[in-house]
Amino acid sequence: MDINQMLPTILQKNNIARIENRKLLIGDRRRYPFALEFVRCSTVGQIGDALKAMVTQGGGPLQVALTTMQFVARQIALNEQEDSLRTFSDASQILSNSRPTNTTMARTLATLLGQIVLWYTCESVKESYNSDLVEFVDQLIETVEKRFDEDYLKMGKLGSTLIDDGDSILTTCFAEHSLFLSLIEAKKEGKEVQLFVPETRPYYQGSRLTAPSLVEIGVKGSVITDTTGVSLMREKKITKYMTAADLVTMDGTVVNKVGTLANAIGASYYKIPYTPFAMSPDATKEGVEDIVIEIRDGKEILKNSSVDTLDALYLSFDIVESSLVDKIVTPKGIFKPDEIKENFGR
Repeated sequence: MDINQMLPTILQKNNIARIENRKLLIGDRRRYPFALEFVRCSTVGQIGDALKAMVTQGGGPLQVALTTMQFVARQIALNEQEDSLRTFSDASQILSNSRPTNTTMARTLATLLGQIVLWYTCESVKESYNSDLVEFVDQLIETVEKRFDEDYLKMGKLGSTLIDDGDSILTTCFAEHSLFLSLIEAKKEGKEVQLFVPETRPYYQGSRLTAPSLVEIGVKGSVITDTTGVSLMREKKITKYMTAADLVTMDGTVVNKVGTLANAIGASYYKIPYTPFAMSPDATKEGVEDIVIEIRDGKEILKNSSVDTLDALYLSFDIVESSLVDKIVTPKGIFKPDEIKENFGR
């Protein structure tokens, strides 16, 4: 099954990142849905800067990172970069440093580097690929992408089992592949659902990414202001709360876009289950003390609302205590927070 044919435009791989005319193109989610445009990068440094600037977000940086490894291999083949493991290692470090909170990208790159080491240390590996570095790296990336696609589909099927006919679901920000696949699966099963989508300022990922994608897959959605969710819970207009998770630690702590915590507290108070989707709980993070929260330039929240001489604080993510989480959907199954370490620990 081609997952790209199922997903909305913004989640299709070529619209997240692709290589074209010796440049790496990143789909500019800051411009969507008003335009489907791309930021063109000639160097890994420019790619890292684009990730810091929120050209893409959520699961987007992971796909960008995978495509960057292919891009680096092509630059080496064209003698534009040194043919060495360090070239790949430096690229991995730049990418990982660009988005420190969501660690899936960094951990995936570390695994890839462990495989690329073989190219530079085992002559038999080079021989099996006729010394074609591009083919070798492309094969590695294809294998990783296939595994992630399989995991997304598993999570979509699992997530759909938690969705009932007639549900009104609150989300936060842009829940990426897993929630959309869950909704697509639920729709196939004849379930009618509605989503309430907070704007998610200052980048408006909810109103600009999630809401148009719901239109594409034929699921009813309503855009709301960022502070409306709990009021809708009080009025019994919300039955489920579901989000992505940028990070899940071994004790079941969830990290997601700022705004998630307030809704999780409201959901707990009004006895509404909160279920995040986690592609890859991080076995290196035991709990809150291990989490690095990105603090972005406060000027971002002043651009459309106030004078730029004011001070502003922009915490990018919320830390949601495990006590506020009902279940977590993962590729291995649906688990309670206190079951995460048993299933994902080292």
